[in-house]
Amino acid sequence: MIKIKSLGFGYKRKRVFENLNLEFGAGHIYGLLGKNGTGKSTLLRAIMGLLFPDQGVIDAFGNNPGNRRPAYLQEVFMVAEEFHLPGVSINMFVRCNASFYPNFNVTQFWDYLKEFEVPMDNKLDQMSYGQKKKVLISFALACNTRLLLMDEPTNGLDIISKSQFRKVLAGVATEDKCIVISTHQVRDLESLIDYVTILDEGQVRFHHSIEDIQQELEFGISFERAVPQDALYSEHSLTGMAYIKKAATEGNSTGKIDLEMLYKAVNQNEKAICEAFGAEIL
Repeated sequence: MIKIKSLGFGYKRKRVFENLNLEFGAGHIYGLLGKNGTGKSTLLRAIMGLLFPDQGVIDAFGNNPGNRRPAYLQEVFMVAEEFHLPGVSINMFVRCNASFYPNFNVTQFWDYLKEFEVPMDNKLDQMSYGQKKKVLISFALACNTRLLLMDEPTNGLDIISKSQFRKVLAGVATEDKCIVISTHQVRDLESLIDYVTILDEGQVRFHHSIEDIQQELEFGISFERAVPQDALYSEHSLTGMAYIKKAATEGNSTGKIDLEMLYKAVNQNEKAICEAFGAEIL
């Protein structure tokens, strides 16, 4: 669905990407992870057509996002981390914006607001940041676009709202839709993500499905606090020493995947993690 080849982009004082190659396919929810300043938000904006790379190509189901053609823009929606909503009612917001998206479903929209327990009568500028975020997420999901980009969507949501978010997002994930979520809040989305992409210094450091991770890596805890000799990464936990190692038998991994620990493992021991997947460092 999305093919990125030899992408290059930089701001005045900083080069963000140089020869970035990456693909996102339909039918997946991607977790885009990385430190601040590694280019996660920049990448989403480039795919959206809000930033214009100075080299390389972004092919989004046959479109160059930078051309900003209506046929493409009506099939993609981005929930930005920072956004502004006007001082109008929810009804007026829908009337002014829904017509741009031919697959917008107003019944779904109101159902999502009900699920999120958003007050219907307040004007948008009178709502808290969390309530505004839930309105924007509800609108995004109701647009039913082929591509949904989300930048830190759980920021501003309380514990109950995060649970509601996971529920509604799981309900819209279909085989023809691609969802890319940039986040620092890995644990908020562990049950949703089925593909993990890690960026660092403008390069792809890790890009594998949850299924592949389960086949290749074993996550465990040594209650005696003794680290296995073949551990690829380890860290102290409340109950012992948590570790990641190569699965003893391919396809027979044990232990629940800990994406936060995996992220730290890739950052600290990238070579060993890549070799566990039979790949060279990207």
